[in-house]
Amino acid sequence: MPVPFEAPTARPTCSRCRRPATACWCAELTPVDTATRVVLLQHPRESRVAIGTARIAHLGLTHSELHEGVEFAGHPRLEALLARPGTALLFPGPGAVAPDALEHPPETLIIIDGTWPQARKMVALNPALRALPRIGFMPRKPGNYRIRREPDVHCVATVEAVVEVLSAWEGDERRFEALIRAFDAMVDRQIAATAARTGPPRRRLKGADPWWESPSMPDLLGLWPNLVVVAGEANAHRRDSPVPGSPELLQCVALRPATGEVFEAFLAPRRPLAPRAHQHLEVPREALLGGLSVAEATSAWNRFLKPGDRLVGWGDFAVQLWAQESWHPECEPIDLRIVAAHRLKRRPGTAASAALSVGADPDGSAVATGRAGAAVRAMTAFIRRLLDEQRSGSEPA
Repeated sequence: MPVPFEAPTARPTCSRCRRPATACWCAELTPVDTATRVVLLQHPRESRVAIGTARIAHLGLTHSELHEGVEFAGHPRLEALLARPGTALLFPGPGAVAPDALEHPPETLIIIDGTWPQARKMVALNPALRALPRIGFMPRKPGNYRIRREPDVHCVATVEAVVEVLSAWEGDERRFEALIRAFDAMVDRQIAATAARTGPPRRRLKGADPWWESPSMPDLLGLWPNLVVVAGEANAHRRDSPVPGSPELLQCVALRPATGEVFEAFLAPRRPLAPRAHQHLEVPREALLGGLSVAEATSAWNRFLKPGDRLVGWGDFAVQLWAQESWHPECEPIDLRIVAAHRLKRRPGTAASAALSVGADPDGSAVATGRAGAAVRAMTAFIRRLLDEQRSGSEPA
């Protein structure tokens, strides 16, 4: 006698957070009302990521909206919001200002939710987004996104970025603790579930074409005479520190690889120096305290740069720090970390580890002082090896 077919039973799922009941974080989340409307624009691929955090931010803020897409031309609601004078975009880059530098918070804050390559593409494809005033910030402490590797130490989850900015404007970080509790609960439960998993590992992605054949990659070979590799370090206090203000530029190091010209400047602290800043930056404390004024450093930086120069950094940390001092590059900087991800076909880690991965020596001749000097040296070694590969027309496995 044939055995009756029984359909598999689906796991119970929470209709609110859309997570399995065993991984639901709704109990930790109490919605918060805010003066600023938060509008989250989510890349379609990010919407399929179970451990994304935009939904936590959306459900945790009563005055928020969540829209999915890549191009938003013709979207009635978004076009109406983007046309309002009180709308700003949370996105780093030239012209971005720190949240606490604004006299009045924006009425509407647009936030891009996706990986950094996805977010950059969304901004590039939407002229109305590019035209908005930009908000940028340096987090007061490292993020807690332990289940998803961030491209750099100053990168945080979407919900962490939302809490950071709204806390600066609303002046009461404790009001947003529920969002962070829900985020932490998701992280902890995902780690526990991963540890208990007994199934096979996830499939590996197939290999991609050589990095230089991707239309999204910069022409490093053609730009070589004008490349300027740059790294910056900040005077940053702990989040619970009583010292007000955002992290500020403390050291800038740059190298023009084509000629070997080096720029290094220390900027005198404009607020109390963080107690372990000199140890973290690996430079003498006296060098930091005796640095140049912002005007002197900016003048020296402008003298070093030449028309047509293109800045290259591991992320845009250094450029963000300069932007907070009202200096902006003529052209969009190149994020070498994204290039490294294409070349390595994985998350690249630090510039030094990426250089080692392609057989380059990140510990060659010293460029300048401290961690910034080491970062510039590693990035330059990585670029040189990439150009050798491109000239030979082959990308080693």
